[in-house]
Amino acid sequence: MHRTEIAIVGTGPYGLSLGAHLHAAGLPFRIIGRVMETWREQMPQGMLLKSDGFASDLSDPHGVFKLHHYCEEQRVPYHATCIPVKLSAFAGYGVEFQRRMVPEVEEAKLVRLEQGDGEFLLTLDTGETFVARKVVLAIGISYYARIPPILSGLPAEGLCHSSQVPQPAVFAGKRLAVVGSGASAIDLSALLHEAGAQVTIVSRRNALKFHDKPKPGERSLWEKLRRPGSGLGPGWKGRLLTEFPHWYRLLPASKRLELLRRLLGPSGGWPMRERVEGKVRVLPGVTPRASEMRENGVLLALGRENGTIEQLEVEHVIAATGYQVDLRRLPFLAEELRQQIRVVEQMPVLSSHFESSVPGLYFVGISSALTFGPMMRFAYGAAYTAQRLKQHLQRRSQRRTVYDEQTAAVV
Repeated sequence: MHRTEIAIVGTGPYGLSLGAHLHAAGLPFRIIGRVMETWREQMPQGMLLKSDGFASDLSDPHGVFKLHHYCEEQRVPYHATCIPVKLSAFAGYGVEFQRRMVPEVEEAKLVRLEQGDGEFLLTLDTGETFVARKVVLAIGISYYARIPPILSGLPAEGLCHSSQVPQPAVFAGKRLAVVGSGASAIDLSALLHEAGAQVTIVSRRNALKFHDKPKPGERSLWEKLRRPGSGLGPGWKGRLLTEFPHWYRLLPASKRLELLRRLLGPSGGWPMRERVEGKVRVLPGVTPRASEMRENGVLLALGRENGTIEQLEVEHVIAATGYQVDLRRLPFLAEELRQQIRVVEQMPVLSSHFESSVPGLYFVGISSALTFGPMMRFAYGAAYTAQRLKQHLQRRSQRRTVYDEQTAAVV
């Protein structure tokens, strides 16, 4: 049976960034996954990233291949803040980053992860099984799609999650309800409307919120001091969260949970305002109270704060209700192993080096947001993660080499 020191599971921004750093450091590893699969196959075509151009880089140790390098090569319009990043550009950049920086990628899917004798046993959909001393789960958001219980009883012909609509044009001419008020709901509603669907946004917020359009030109010194720039947008909260994620983990768990839910609330990117306002129907201040599949579609009962109920009948409901980390949703994770992982509300509790309570098992990306904050929901967190985890794994590998050499000498 093949063995490796480190196995990286996932080939999105976090897995590829870590792979680039390990490759440059000469550390032995295997990296498993279908490159940028979520971005290429699940996100709706025509989508714009919520993050700015400068905040959408993957990380290589020498910073020689950032998004703007790719855009220059492909003659794709780019600006650090004033031009929104197209999904097609970001996905293409990730694929080219992998080709140049992480040639080791193996196009396979993990179907089983279990532990034994201080090592991990990984089984792939190719039928191969191998052993790794350390496993980094860079699995992204796909497993964590959240659908509210009030909608989850609807059959597939009446309900899907926003991550299941890569081709908005398939809903042309359909009456749709998009439940949500964040970027996913707003972006998808605009794309569906432009593809010819009749869209109603069902939002519990009293009004949709959009980012402010960045002003061209250099910001004044006063503006920079009042609202410093960051990978999470302008403002001191974003700046602190991106500069000091290792301090975030020192807060009480209850405070971290509160900040995750409250900070960076639902909002759409600034380019979507003119594509939604006055064009897409919005039902603000309502929450689904009941859902029922009928012969001609879905009947939603929508409740307001004053107790009134109104009905909305559509052909299909799309839950643009985001993602929620829950280790119980990872089908490949052996139950015996999952039970050993310390969690808070089903989110893993991690060390300052992304290690879980199971030695040698690491979580990065959105799975690490409870420990390191909202930055880990975005590609911008990949650089901090890759650099810190590479240093940690390198030290571990050096200690292991010394130990093996000493043991061999004694024998």
